[in-house]
Amino acid sequence: MSEQMKPEQEGNISRDASSGAAEDFVITPFPGQERFVAPLDETPLKEVDTVDEDEPATSMWADAWRTLRKNPLFIISGLLIIFILVVAIFPQLFTKLDPNYCTLESSLNPGSSGHPLGFDQQGCDIYSRVIYGTRTSVSVGILTTLIATLFGGVIGAVAGYYGRWVDALLSRITDIFFAIPLLLGAIVVLQMFRTSSSIWKVVLVLALFGWVSVARITRGSVMETKNLEFNTASTALGSSPMRNLFRHVVPNSLAPVIVIATTSLGAYIVSEATLSFLGIGLPSTVVSWGGDISTAQVLLRVHPEVLFYPSLALAITVLAFIMMGDAVKDALDPKSRTA
Repeated sequence: MSEQMKPEQEGNISRDASSGAAEDFVITPFPGQERFVAPLDETPLKEVDTVDEDEPATSMWADAWRTLRKNPLFIISGLLIIFILVVAIFPQLFTKLDPNYCTLESSLNPGSSGHPLGFDQQGCDIYSRVIYGTRTSVSVGILTTLIATLFGGVIGAVAGYYGRWVDALLSRITDIFFAIPLLLGAIVVLQMFRTSSSIWKVVLVLALFGWVSVARITRGSVMETKNLEFNTASTALGSSPMRNLFRHVVPNSLAPVIVIATTSLGAYIVSEATLSFLGIGLPSTVVSWGGDISTAQVLLRVHPEVLFYPSLALAITVLAFIMMGDAVKDALDPKSRTA
């Protein structure tokens, strides 16, 4: 072979000078096993790896919203929740009747004009009580979720970020409350303070035992996020630990917290209905689905419709929030998506 035809050896990569192309490479891991690599311009890799610099940057929340708006589960649950919230905020749009106006002459009468669902044993209009009971149940669920998420989120964030003895102390306190079942703890506390009953009393008791799950989820998410590069860079620039925690770490740890809060909201509505069913939740003067279910249980065999309608409203509401939680979980946590 002439000297012009000899490839220029650079380790195990040779450039073939006889081809006339400066970018044609010959890879020779061993003698007799030469492999030719095509130039980058002749392959589709350049177009695949090209990044459109004019395209605006997207965030995790933007990607989640793009996924959610194409999810039928999110659309159905979202429409149901919007309708439920409208009923809870503006019940007078759906009925003009007073849910507390009852006449024994109408006791257990079937549905009629203006009273589509009939009357209960006390002669109260079932439809109006179902409509006005929405406000009570949804209010308890939303208020409990907000308080439990705020309190549990702060406890979990501080424990996960500072670690050491702070984490050990807060984690042991969380474990103590976590060992007490939600309903059992609520029943005991409400029985101890039965002198007065109100919506806020039920909300605070449920939040007292409901914050632990949020704290555990927040702690794990913060422990994972605090070791990322942006937190290290912020610390190097002189940012204080408290500023890093609430300015950088917490906003990037909210995804699993939002998921657990959305799912827990339905559980709090069920818990309130259960406590009212047992007679230790909301007072009898407050219209609620749990109270109506408790009153109608004695009529289950002879007039099941009296119990059916508030139970159906409760089931649809809880199902809507659980479906919403599942949809949000799939959008914010791609690893949890099923094939």
